[in-house]
Amino acid sequence: MLKEKIGQAVEILKERKIDLWLTFVRETETISDPCLDLIVGTNCTWQSAFMITADGRTIAIVGSLDKERIQQTGLYEDIRIYVDDFGAAFLKALDEIKPKRIAINTSVNDYMADGLTHGMYELLINYTKPTQYQNLFISAEKIVAALRGRKSPMEIELIKKSIELTEKIYANVSPQIKAGRTEKDIADIILKMVVEHGVETAWESNSCPAVFTGPLSAGAHADPTERVIQPGHVLNIDFGVKLNGYCSDIQRTWYILKDDEQVAPDPVQKGFAVLLESVRLAFEAIRPGKLGWEIDKIARDYIVANGYPEYQHGLGHQVGRSTHDGAGMLGPRWERYGDTVFLPLEVGQVYTIEPRLPIEGYGVATVEEMVVIRPNGCKYLSHPQSRLFYTR
Repeated sequence: MLKEKIGQAVEILKERKIDLWLTFVRETETISDPCLDLIVGTNCTWQSAFMITADGRTIAIVGSLDKERIQQTGLYEDIRIYVDDFGAAFLKALDEIKPKRIAINTSVNDYMADGLTHGMYELLINYTKPTQYQNLFISAEKIVAALRGRKSPMEIELIKKSIELTEKIYANVSPQIKAGRTEKDIADIILKMVVEHGVETAWESNSCPAVFTGPLSAGAHADPTERVIQPGHVLNIDFGVKLNGYCSDIQRTWYILKDDEQVAPDPVQKGFAVLLESVRLAFEAIRPGKLGWEIDKIARDYIVANGYPEYQHGLGHQVGRSTHDGAGMLGPRWERYGDTVFLPLEVGQVYTIEPRLPIEGYGVATVEEMVVIRPNGCKYLSHPQSRLFYTR
């Protein structure tokens, strides 16, 4: 997988006309650059440079005791070690490559491309101070966005496996959602299944799953509480797993029937129908070349036009090795999302579609589906929720 991603990085460098992509790190077990999961796959201790060039060279400059672990990855053809002077080995490599542009992992827009710490940046400037190289640094955000976003067929299959397990867990927990249980009770049932399957939650387990019941439930990203599930509540769960290094992120909604009810009351049915239609409209609009804000606007405008307040987040984010995989965003043109909502959608990217709306007196309705962008549109990776789930 990592060899495949490094090969992909070379092609992206050619496409972007960038000579060298430099990942500069140290003590990565403590402070890890997100790019390491894609191009290294192990840790290093001292100042280390991982260099990928547009002509296909792969060079690793590492402390002498780290050589063996880097060699075992089989990812870098040219491994150079140093004992006391990283700078000399580093400048020698730059002199051989003769780059005109050097992409480094700094970004004001994409946190996944912002792994170079400020201290390491200062070291980089000091190492290159006597040379012209320090004037050649540019952000690697476009490289990282393309590398993380363009999922290979193997990556798509791994994501699908993660989704399959998540949906299996949802199916098993659904009959156990009962009036009288608490949000924490349901979360504990799910977490027990996660352990039984030998996997991890897709994000920190104190809020994965997130469970919300009723009109007074907390907002998104909150931890489950001792709030009791009651008849007449809308309940939703936000959950995913990490399997074989790849994540899922899916939300589902239930209605807790009262004794005299066979279906949800009209306000709940209407709200959920509006929600599903907003998802359908967004799904139909997604295709390569569209901008993230354009897709968000379609769902957002539909929900508002039907009398509901706009959701206070973006419609969807990329998913891959992380739940929030960085780069492009299906979101509004808000300052907090920077340039990410203006990036064109690309084939191979995996996004969530996750609007939400409040149903006054009952709770919050939300679904979260996962899709992959194809040349002529997009395709569901999850099995979309098409109706309210009922329980008592």
